[in-house]
Amino acid sequence: MNSPIRRVSAGCLLLVVALLINLTYIQAFWADELNAHPDNRRVTISEYARERGPILAADDTRIAVSEEVGGDFEFLRKYPDGPLYAPVTGYYSYQYGRSATERAQNAILSGEDDRLFVRRLIDLVTGEEPKGGGVKLTIDPAAQEAAYETLGNNKGSVVAIDVRTGAVLAMVSKPSYDPNPLASHSLSEQQEHWEQLQADDEQPHLNRAIAQTLPPGSVFKLVTAAAALESGEYEADSTVPGPAEYDLPQSERNLPNQNGEPCGSDGETTLTNALRISCNTAFAHLGEELGADALRDQAQRLGFNAQPLTDDDMNAAASVFPDDPDAPQTVLSAIGQFDVRATPLQIAMVSAAIANDGVLMEPYLVDELRAPDLVSTLHQTEPEEASQAMSAGTARQLTDMMVEVVEDGTGSNASMSGIEVAGKTGTAQSAPERPPYAWFTSFAPADDPQVAVAVVIEEAPDTARDDIGGGRLAAPIARAVMEAVMDE
Repeated sequence: MNSPIRRVSAGCLLLVVALLINLTYIQAFWADELNAHPDNRRVTISEYARERGPILAADDTRIAVSEEVGGDFEFLRKYPDGPLYAPVTGYYSYQYGRSATERAQNAILSGEDDRLFVRRLIDLVTGEEPKGGGVKLTIDPAAQEAAYETLGNNKGSVVAIDVRTGAVLAMVSKPSYDPNPLASHSLSEQQEHWEQLQADDEQPHLNRAIAQTLPPGSVFKLVTAAAALESGEYEADSTVPGPAEYDLPQSERNLPNQNGEPCGSDGETTLTNALRISCNTAFAHLGEELGADALRDQAQRLGFNAQPLTDDDMNAAASVFPDDPDAPQTVLSAIGQFDVRATPLQIAMVSAAIANDGVLMEPYLVDELRAPDLVSTLHQTEPEEASQAMSAGTARQLTDMMVEVVEDGTGSNASMSGIEVAGKTGTAQSAPERPPYAWFTSFAPADDPQVAVAVVIEEAPDTARDDIGGGRLAAPIARAVMEAVMDE
């Protein structure tokens, strides 16, 4: 064989070897990733030939089901109460993939999870049609419905948490959307609905409860108050300055109280009264005295600067306390402004930690993963402690202070007959051309806490800019959710 032929033969041999190596690598290392890729239509088509498992609420109510309809796509995904549960179920679409629980728990729902391998073998031998497993969420239907109904036509969101376990009991976002058209077998219907969602400036497909951060305003004063109490330099009845205006350090600007008045006689007030009436200048003073490091440390122990719900893979956004604010920025951060940003889930976590003797629990949304028979449990989520966010003594003092907010302060609209409620209002400034954000967070009963809630209203129809406030708009929503949980 002459030299040119030998070189060509060697080159061809190398190409064949490279091809074999590449195929082996893909099969051994990329197979799972390629199978799970949302654009893999072959896998998606095979999924439609199998009954997808249901998504269940905490009482086993089916909030996402598959119905046999025949045709090329044998099963149709349906959402009986689509907009109510859309933030947690997400959608399942041939053209546009999956979101929320439909995406995060796709392996179980589709039946492809490794824990169902033996079940698939048995089905193959017996000739049974394979099915997907079930996902049971922690969502309490009564709490979810109460949040959805009382939020009404307001743009905003609501989160409720079991303070002892971290289980998410309600997660509502408005405006919401109906995932049923996205699951349709009509590709034109899917496309039309998708384009409508993408073109809507209100972003109904956005889960505002966990995916969007906003300035928390005065509800962040709970974090500042916790840092003050934890420092050992302050008690609930400590006296702090509360002038009508606070001179921002290194600045010619002044920070006023909302009503333009001092917070107590001679410009002084107690820490409890400062929280009760949401005194900006008192908390500005605390922010300057404590410093950015103390505020950041307390915020991080309460969950800021860390992504929550990682085990549930819900793409939750991390709430933020800024890294290196200067002196005036630190003062503004102490009242939940400047670059402090939080999700409603994060603010509910703050209240939940206070309610739970200072112990912050990891929030979670998935309670159980079940086999296709919906009886056998493949996985049960166990409550997990995230941090000792503050001492039990600090938590008790904060609880008493928050009770004052509801009983004789800005949060009176959250009060319940015969039940002590702990709460905090917040009104956070946003862009000059739009109204502020109205916040409220609370837990109840204050003496034996069960549920913590956070509510934010971004916009309220027919509400004047100067007439939006957490106590007026958000507190009644939180009360309704707490009542729904405690009535069960």
